[in-house]
Amino acid sequence: MPDGTQVGRGATATLLTAANVITFARLCAVPLAVWLVVEHQLALAFFLFVAAGASDAVDGWLARRNGGGNSIGAMLDPVADKALLVTMYVSLAVVNELPDWLAILVVFRDAVIVGGVVVLSLLGQQVMMRPLYVSKLNTALQIVLVAVTLLSAGFGLSAPVVIDVLTWVVAATTLGSGAAYVWVTARWR
Repeated sequence: MPDGTQVGRGATATLLTAANVITFARLCAVPLAVWLVVEHQLALAFFLFVAAGASDAVDGWLARRNGGGNSIGAMLDPVADKALLVTMYVSLAVVNELPDWLAILVVFRDAVIVGGVVVLSLLGQQVMMRPLYVSKLNTALQIVLVAVTLLSAGFGLSAPVVIDVLTWVVAATTLGSGAAYVWVTARWR
């Protein structure tokens, strides 16, 4: 069965790209990041969060350099990114570094989007979602808020005004982004 062996090797080679390995490592870092926050090791959590951000840039660069990546990486990368970001919001709320209502809002927005995609798919509707500008802005601001919060709490820096302003801006862009996805999807139907 040389043909079957060849197909198996090709599939493995496609799965084990450098970009996919980096993305998978970032996904595997999520439990460690949560543990560091819950254990109040916020300085270490900050460094891990920054390393995860750098790994996201590196795996994206590698995927583009090697022909745009593959379907595994295209699915795994946003899962790794969302898993880290959402768990950071929940964890930071648990240790009272971010407001619990903001963590709920961030999780709810993502649940509405994912739930909508699942429901539409189950109804046989084609789902083509492209990231909206407001969503990209929201993600960037969510990342900045987590990084600033970890930096401030982890190193004993005082930045309550910056964190408060970022909290409200993230809340506004989270609401705006969620509403925009619902509007675009409903209008497209």
